[in-house]
Formats: sequence, structure tokens, C-alpha cells
Amino acid sequence: MSPHTLDDLARVAAALTHADPFVRVDPLHAGTTAQVDAVVDRGARVVMLPMVATVGEARRFVDIVAGRMRLVLLVETAAALAAAGVLAAVPGVDEIHVGLNDLALSLGLATRWQVLAGERLADAARAVQARGRRFGFGGIGGVDDDALPIPADLIYAEYARLGATAALVARAFPTGGDLAIAVARARARLASWGAATPTALAEAHADLSRRAAALTIW
Repeated sequence: MSPHTLDDLARVAAALTHADPFVRVDPLHAGTTAQVDAVVDRGARVVMLPMVATVGEARRFVDIVAGRMRLVLLVETAAALAAAGVLAAVPGVDEIHVGLNDLALSLGLATRWQVLAGERLADAARAVQARGRRFGFGGIGGVDDDALPIPADLIYAEYARLGATAALVARAFPTGGDLAIAVARARARLASWGAATPTALAEAHADLSRRAAALTIW
């Protein structure tokens, strides 16, 4: 789905001065070892494994990475979400990230936004954080973007409510202007919600859940 190449990774890695090169590889397959070796050689320092399903797969990937990069497991199925704490406990795993699109399909939900309703992610977040691992989910759009099916501010509030400390940059994130300014604004808004009261976070979550229940837009 992405036009990026290994040579692109090398160019990005060479240009970074204040960040670690991050790469998402393919799900486990016969060529995973060669793929991991290739991204390490081109400067990757954080690697994400999508569609992890079992502890055995997590352990296999940890063995392949062999401590050469920080390791993120991308949880995208109902079974993996239920086992998030167990996956986080695998030695060598640094972070659990929940992907909303495929998880919504696995859960039989009408839209990805409905994954955010209820307490599914809260249960997973607590299980992961109890293991001392970072927890993240989905991605963030631009601050104050109300053109999205769910206003961006309610998504920001959900990060604070869940204690999430990792997010991907969504396709809706503004890239037409100064990216550094957009990222700084996002961090400031996340920090603002992080200082909000439990009541304010609960109210934001209730609003998000009501909106998600009424949506038919994927």
C-alpha cells in the first residue's frame, strides 16, 4: 500500500537529528529475517510488527530483532486485543499499539470509530501499562480539525483518558504548512488534555461514544 522503499528509509535516517527512524515491516513471513536485517542496515531504530496474533509470534519476532531496535507490536484483531497484557509481557517488547481499522473489522463493528467507544481500549491500556510498557493507538489529525467524522479534539482527549503515550500521524494530519509547528500544537493539546480532570475526560469520552454510535462513515 506504500510506495516507500528501503532506499527511502536510508535517506530519512540520514536526515534525522532529533528522532529515531521508525519502520513498519510486513507481518511475519518466510522473509521476515531478511527484511529486518535490511531495515537495520538502513538505519531503522524502531520497528513495528503488524497483525501480531500470538505470544509465539511475538517471541519469534523478538528473536529476529535481537535487541537491534526498539520493538512495537501492532494489535489488530479481537484476540490480540484481549491478550494485550500477555503480549506486552514478552521480554523484548517495548510497546503495544492498537490499530483501529483492522481491529474494527475483527470485532464486527460498522466503523473504526466505534472501537473507541466503550472500554475496550481502556482494558487493554491498563493491561499493557501494568507490564510497564508504552501503549498507543490509532493516529492523530490536526488540532481543532472538525471536518473529521469525530472531532480531533475528542481523539486527543481519549489519549489522555487512556494514558496513551504513543500515536501515529494520521493521513488527516496537516502537512501543507510547517510540520514542526503542527506537531508542537498537537503536543500542546495532548498536554492540555493530560492535565484535565477525570470528569472532563469522562465527559469527552461519553461525547465520543455517542458520536461513534451514530456514524456510518468508515
